[in-house]
Amino acid sequence: MHPHLVQGKQQKCGDLIAALDECHNRGLMARMTGACNDIKHRLNMCLREERLERTAKHVEESKAKREAKQKVWAKIDEES
Repeated sequence: MHPHLVQGKQQKCGDLIAALDECHNRGLMARMTGACNDIKHRLNMCLREERLERTAKHVEESKAKREAKQKVWAKIDEES
């Protein structure tokens, strides 16, 4: 499963989103015979890459916040 595909939100994958939409618009037979599978796989890998980048960024932000919080608590402990 993947999130709702919005080109503005998933900027790197915009061309793949458009290609998959175009493939799906060709009709049911294109989807049922696997004509869209390659595009869907490439889109899934692109979305995965974006998610991993986002996760790494969030981890770094969390580490920075945690360090700042620890410094504040250390300062409070020194003053007590």
